[in-house]
Amino acid sequence: MKEYYLPKGMRYATIRERRQFYRQEFKLENIREWFKEATGRIAFAVIIGRHTGIYLEKYKEDASTTIIIDEYDSLQDVKNYILEFLPESVYYDRNVYDENNRIVSQELAFDLDPENVTCPIHGSLADKMQRGQGLGFCELELQMVKDYTVSLHEYLRKRFSLMTVVYSGRGYHIHVFDKEAYGMNRKARKQLAKEVKTRGFPIDEWVTAGEMRLIRLPYSLHGLVSRIAVPVEFEKLRTFDPVKDAGCVPQFLKRQEAIS
Repeated sequence: MKEYYLPKGMRYATIRERRQFYRQEFKLENIREWFKEATGRIAFAVIIGRHTGIYLEKYKEDASTTIIIDEYDSLQDVKNYILEFLPESVYYDRNVYDENNRIVSQELAFDLDPENVTCPIHGSLADKMQRGQGLGFCELELQMVKDYTVSLHEYLRKRFSLMTVVYSGRGYHIHVFDKEAYGMNRKARKQLAKEVKTRGFPIDEWVTAGEMRLIRLPYSLHGLVSRIAVPVEFEKLRTFDPVKDAGCVPQFLKRQEAIS
């Protein structure tokens, strides 16, 4: 099992803890609320154990595979699939499809993660990759990413009005729900990604450009860090601390801390 360095209190979630979270804390009401304005059918996806190396033995051969969940009758079915796979990560497809399964638009999003910044302590992504720590990060990097997220949100306000910030587990996502954003073609998305990158914001350009269509599902568990991906009101973002904030810490960690 690969061990990445993580901020104090963050760690891999066990299979038992994943099961406990999705049985007891994962609320479908939250998922319905997130997709209340969605049009068309939503596709979900899971990765069982690519980065943590933690998975049910029966899914060993598929542990690193991205498994698409697009055949279901209800969100309860989706939850049942998640409880079957007990994945380290759950995603949804930002593409909007028509009745013939053709892509007609896509939700615009910006992804900011620790590997996008150069840490004065741990160096650049290339430095960390050399040490086998590509996904490792420290509290300083987490703070740097949050600061960039605040600044990027303020920059995007000049153009968009319907935005939601989600703490994703290792970093932050800015979801844009303006009608104009959905209507942007691939060229316009690439230009926007380049513009934002040129301004000094460390984003994952593939996500903004639309080449990476999957994004972490809000309210799901990030199994690498044992944190819940949660929307954060922009007004509270500056003081939000994912290491300690009760809203993103799962119950299995809270109980463990209470015992210790």
